[in-house]
Amino acid sequence: MWNSPAEFFAMGGYALYVWSSFGVCALVLIWEPVSIRLRKKAIIHRLKLERLAEQFDSESR
Repeated sequence: MWNSPAEFFAMGGYALYVWSSFGVCALVLIWEPVSIRLRKKAIIHRLKLERLAEQFDSESR
């Protein structure tokens, strides 16, 4: 147990490792859904372009 908030944040001398680990974990947890959403938008955009290209090909024949 910690006797003060300063001891808690110091984490027994391992504060840099502990808090940077929490920070990296938080960034990954935030970035993953954002990355998935961006990839989904890119895939949908590419599929729409492919459908337009196929329509154009079928109309030009």
